[in-house]
Amino acid sequence: MPIMDPETRPEIARLPTQPISSQDRYEIPDNFLEIEVVNPTTHGLAGRRYTDYEVRMKTNLPVFRLKDCSVRRRYSDFDWLRKELERDSKILVPILPGKAWEKQIPAFLRSDDGIFDDDFIEDRRRGLEEFINKVAGHPLAQNERALHVFLQEEKIDHNTYYPGKMRNS
Repeated sequence: MPIMDPETRPEIARLPTQPISSQDRYEIPDNFLEIEVVNPTTHGLAGRRYTDYEVRMKTNLPVFRLKDCSVRRRYSDFDWLRKELERDSKILVPILPGKAWEKQIPAFLRSDDGIFDDDFIEDRRRGLEEFINKVAGHPLAQNERALHVFLQEEKIDHNTYYPGKMRNS
């Protein structure tokens, strides 16, 4: 079999390449979206305790109004987002970490702090971070108003929220 010469067969010739400098290799990528769920904090006493989490977002995607923001969210807020996306979007929404019903039995019957146990809170934090990164990483979900409200509004106002798509402005 004869060897093909790229000069006689231009359709198989390699595209010219340019060397990449070390500065270019470590620049911020053209498009990025980073979301962390951090700093779980438990509030309240006795039967009125709850844990919320700081959700930090950094991005350069044009669809997001804020490029660097941080909000506090409870598990119920993540559940609200999941339900909104299931109802209004065309994506398969990942599951949330479980509600852990066995951890919610009365304190005198348990040997730990239940849903306020540090190990449980850390496991839930990891699960919530995995959930929000899967959701936000989906190109169709990035246009959903529910995701923008969840990531960028200080408080989710259920009375004024309306579902829909975001428009680039």
